[in-house]
Amino acid sequence: MASANLAAEARTETGKGVARKLRAAGKTPGVVYGHGRAPLALSLNTRDFERMLDKIAVSSTVIELAVGSTMSRTLIREIQRHPYKKEILHVDFQELVAGEKVTVDVPLVFVGVPEGVRVGGGILDQVMHEITVHVDPSSIPNHVDVDVSGLTIGHGLHVSDLKVPEGVEILDEADATVCMVSAPRASETPVAGVAVVEAAAEPELIRKTKEEGGEEEA
Repeated sequence: MASANLAAEARTETGKGVARKLRAAGKTPGVVYGHGRAPLALSLNTRDFERMLDKIAVSSTVIELAVGSTMSRTLIREIQRHPYKKEILHVDFQELVAGEKVTVDVPLVFVGVPEGVRVGGGILDQVMHEITVHVDPSSIPNHVDVDVSGLTIGHGLHVSDLKVPEGVEILDEADATVCMVSAPRASETPVAGVAVVEAAAEPELIRKTKEEGGEEEA
């Protein structure tokens, strides 16, 4: 299970005007909610939050969220971003409860070089990059390895072929394609007909020259 630490401050004022003021002051508005607790409005240091995002897999990392003297284990459930500016507008955290399973997206890591790529020059098409799992928060995997070394051209792996730790339930369709090794793309080759036409044109030119020469001699 991957985890990261983040500090936040509780706030009592809410609304769009308050959110704008927070963002102008270098802070990001947020909220933490969870089973059996009232939602709590937060403000985060925007720079610290962005630095953390650069280092983690957002959907599957447990955030140890410190609000004053209280520490909560949470997951980031939603990050709202500005439609065209590089700006985070709001973030939602879900507090985790021991023994209560959660649904998270876990990244896939492709391991090895497929035989069809190494020997046959094929191309590995990665159809899925993450899977959705139902799991206890303490058992969330950092990622799931996908061994592709044995794949030949025309063959692939499906969700049912994935190996996950005990207690992890995959929610994606079992027959969904994870990856596939495709045949190499055909390279462009010269059109044979062009060479034939050019070769056929030469004798006509030569023959015409001879005929012209013969008329002059006559």
